[in-house]
Amino acid sequence: MSKVYIVGAGPGDISYLTIRAQQLLTQAEVLIYDALVDRGILDLVPAACELVDVGKRGGQPSMPQSQIDRLLVAHAQTGRLVVRLKSGDPFIFGRVTAEIDALMASNCDFEVVPGLSTALVAPLLAGIPLTDPVLSRGFAVVTAHLPDDLDWDALARMPTIVILMGARQLPEVVTQLLKHDRAIDTPIAIVRWAGTPQQQIWVSDLGQILTETGDSELSPAVIIVGQVVRLREYLNCEVSTSPVSRDFGNRDASKSAAIAGKSVLVTRASGQNYEFSQMLRSRGARVLEMPTLEIVPPSSWQDLDLEIGRLSDFDWLILTSSNGVDAFFGRLQHAGKDSRALAGIKVAVVGQKTARSLQQYGITADFIPPDFIADALVSNFPISPANQRILFPRVETGGREMLVQEFTSLGATVIEVPAYQSQCPLALDPDILAALENRQVDIITFASAKTVTHFCQLIGTSLTSDWQSNVTIASIGPQTSANCRSLLGKVDIEATEYTLPGLIAAIERDYLDRSS
Repeated sequence: MSKVYIVGAGPGDISYLTIRAQQLLTQAEVLIYDALVDRGILDLVPAACELVDVGKRGGQPSMPQSQIDRLLVAHAQTGRLVVRLKSGDPFIFGRVTAEIDALMASNCDFEVVPGLSTALVAPLLAGIPLTDPVLSRGFAVVTAHLPDDLDWDALARMPTIVILMGARQLPEVVTQLLKHDRAIDTPIAIVRWAGTPQQQIWVSDLGQILTETGDSELSPAVIIVGQVVRLREYLNCEVSTSPVSRDFGNRDASKSAAIAGKSVLVTRASGQNYEFSQMLRSRGARVLEMPTLEIVPPSSWQDLDLEIGRLSDFDWLILTSSNGVDAFFGRLQHAGKDSRALAGIKVAVVGQKTARSLQQYGITADFIPPDFIADALVSNFPISPANQRILFPRVETGGREMLVQEFTSLGATVIEVPAYQSQCPLALDPDILAALENRQVDIITFASAKTVTHFCQLIGTSLTSDWQSNVTIASIGPQTSANCRSLLGKVDIEATEYTLPGLIAAIERDYLDRSS
């Protein structure tokens, strides 16, 4: 029987995930997660991991707790490694007792892994200390999900109150505190989407907060009440109602980077954002993720399986992406074979990232063209392609035909087989759309021509015609740039080295030039 790990995901951004949680996620075979979990965290799990979204966000459809309990037990009994991922810390309003009871009743082994609670992280990221020798010698943490159940008389006497799940109950929170003799000028702060690029902060007092927030969407939010809120101004954290940089306490380090504090929208395929996003975060950027590609199996494995059955007929195997590498070796293993089946066959790849993916299967590429684009493969091929038989597992539709046409014209026989399909996601995250509408995105990165096409499909006509006027469009290479110009009307930055590090380097150079 497998073990279930009940894991705290922290306040939001993947940057606040614990090392233990990250280790477990990379091994997960089943992931059962809450709606408020950062989608970037999902990129950590293996491609074969089964993902189960159980909701658990106020005001939106969620799976009943009893059903989640049964689901955990059912997966635990399959012998797979199960991760139950909860927002914040599992033991802070995480309803974890019911899940543990269900696991214990079925004799399922489990472990609880702590996470950073938004009750502690949100005030810190807003620059508000919860304790102070003069202003606050203690604080209370409550949930306002059921405000009538709270002891408001006792709470009103606490120097500092932290309220979770209270955004929709804000009028009742204010009414009760004033009713129980809390001063009308008591400071109050609301931190929405703490620890994410969408973080927003409102600071006011009990008398004015409802007027100042108006019809604003506040959920999900943490509410802080008490004199310690005034320390935010003293600590020089500017009040903002737009996403703010998470560099509190580390301003000098993050500002040393050219793109520190910039909001960067990453449009890579779902499941492939993590490495690129982490590179951007390490430079102080605030990363928003909008996957514009989903990698799925081809409509049929028949052709690829057929050619794998006669690999010895080929002289070369060409792989132009990590997706192609994973798909090919996945089907090789499915056929009961391993890398030894490639004995006598040379392997050519496009790009160092594809080469690294290949090495994970114990194979070193025989040829990598100097330019990281497919066209360079033909012009720099180490031998004459004439009479060479080449196997080319590739995307099923939408790929460029130039490589096959040029090899064929030089006398090679190229067998193309569909190995994967990249499709447009069905829907656009409304928070990303709002960030674009409100001009809260500084840079949009595109790592392929198809990401540009799908990006435009997803936004449709939702944005005003000039939405991109204040956004920097950054492209990984010439083909992607051509699509940017065709569909978006411009490209501001193009990488000179057609890799993800090369794209970041080009963006940094551009911003350094702007500041000089």
